[in-house]
Amino acid sequence: MEAREELKKLRESTGMNRKEFCEYFEILYMTETDWELGNRRVPRYLLRLMAYKVEMEGVSDNRNKDDKGDKPTNR
Repeated sequence: MEAREELKKLRESTGMNRKEFCEYFEILYMTETDWELGNRRVPRYLLRLMAYKVEMEGVSDNRNKDDKGDKPTNR
């Protein structure tokens, strides 16, 4: 998978649109857009850092989870 595809997948996993994603990471909107469109290459190290921040801060779109019970039960 190309870095631009990974970036788009990461953004979509947060449930944010491009504007929100850019504000969250403090990146210029045009830079992120160019990365996703393939006009510029997103640095791999930056992509890894962004994924790490999303994971550590728990920023994810809960709409992707099943309704089978996200909360553990003590039965």
